[in-house]
Formats: sequence, C-alpha cells, structure tokens
Amino acid sequence: MKPVVVGVFKTRSAAQSAATKLVPLGIAKDKINILTPDVTQTELAQLPTQAAEQPGMGKAMGATVGGAIGLAAAGTLPAFLGSLLVPGVGPILAIGLAGGVLGAVAGGVAGGAMESSTTEGLPEDELFVYEDALRQGHSAVIASAANDQQAQAVRGALEEAGAESIDRAREMWWVGLRDAEKDTYQAHGRNFDEDERYFRCGFEAAQHSANRGKSYEECRARLGDRYPGDNEREPFQRGYQRGRAYFEALRARALTSKH
Repeated sequence: MKPVVVGVFKTRSAAQSAATKLVPLGIAKDKINILTPDVTQTELAQLPTQAAEQPGMGKAMGATVGGAIGLAAAGTLPAFLGSLLVPGVGPILAIGLAGGVLGAVAGGVAGGAMESSTTEGLPEDELFVYEDALRQGHSAVIASAANDQQAQAVRGALEEAGAESIDRAREMWWVGLRDAEKDTYQAHGRNFDEDERYFRCGFEAAQHSANRGKSYEECRARLGDRYPGDNEREPFQRGYQRGRAYFEALRARALTSKH
C-alpha cells in the first residue's frame, strides 16, 4: 500500500500554496488533492446538488455531489473523502491539483463506521483528527507518495509550508474537550489526573471508524487487540462511553441542522 500523507492548514489558500510545493518532489499532480470547507456559493452552484440530499452518504461514494469524487483521479482522494462524511462537517470542496474542482460533499448525514475501503491508506485512529480540523474551518492537503522515502519528503515540505502536525492537531482537539470531561468524571468522585491516560485512550477509541456508534461490548474483542489490557480498565471503558456520547451528540446536531 502506498503511503498517504496529510497536512492540515488554517486556510484554503495556504493549503493550495503548499500543494504546489509537492510537485517538484516527484508527486504526480493527480496524486495531490485538497479538501476544504472554504466553499463559495458560486462554487457550490456550479455543481449538481441532488446527490447531497440522499441519506446514507457514508455507505457509497456515489452519494457525493454529482458523483464527482467517485470519478476523480485514482489515488488518495476518494478513499479519504468517504471517511470524512461525518456529523458536524458541512459542505466540503474537493480540489484536484491536476484538474481544478473535482466536486463537493455535504457532511452531517453519515453515522456509523465507514467501510475499510473508504479509509485505505490512512491510519483509522487519526481520521477523527482530520475531520475535526475540517469542522474547525481548516483545509487539508492529501498526497499519495510512491514510497516511504518520498512520503518523508512530502511531510517535510508540508511542515515547512506551515502544516500543523497530526500530534498537535490531536492535542488541540483534546484540549477543547478536556475540561468538560474532567468535570464530568470527577463529579462521580474519581481522580481524572490519575486516570486521564486511560480515559482519553477509550474516548479516542470510540472515534475510530470501525467503532463509531457501537457499544463497548460490540467492540470488545477489537479493542482488546488494539489496547491489550488497557481496554479492561474502568477509566478506559468510561472514556469509551463518553467518546461514544460525543460522537452521537455530533450526529444529533448535524441531523437537527438539516431540518
């Protein structure tokens, strides 16, 4: 499997500028794409919209606006985009460096786990971080490298262009949630400072595309493989429950906003 590299930028223009810096590294233009929530009404008006109203968008790439993404250049974009059809993400424009605007999707209608085919090439336990970045109005550059050496060069170029690291993006996501989760946890007489490591691990596990919308018991075997021992700890399980509630709240708000 060819490595996929993602860089998160605060603005669409910064992402587009960074994307152009990857071509001299030998990355083909049809392997470089941008996802951005910075979409103008003019751009949306130029695309078919009937598919955006269809339910179950997380199940099929045919549910993208006009099917444009599903017909886009082979590589990282169709696989990545399917995983981004999640609650709380509004219309996302997909821009191909090789051919301009490829299409758009309307977020907020998917719900459960995505099929593995929609997340191929990217660590599934990182997808929620990119989704949150888009939810915050940031843009993402997605590039498919030929090998690990080229992927490393791409990461370096994106970082030099101002991309936020996945580690920082993950930390900022947690910082935005931590205080509220700490208060809730300690309201039941528990020590959050001691248990945070396991609680957060469980919370993040609930965001994994294979676990979304599922109870701890439904995912117990998979969680045992991924987090051996830790998954049996009470703080982990409580974190998972809170993480599931967080995801369900996002979905509920998204569904409400569409009515």
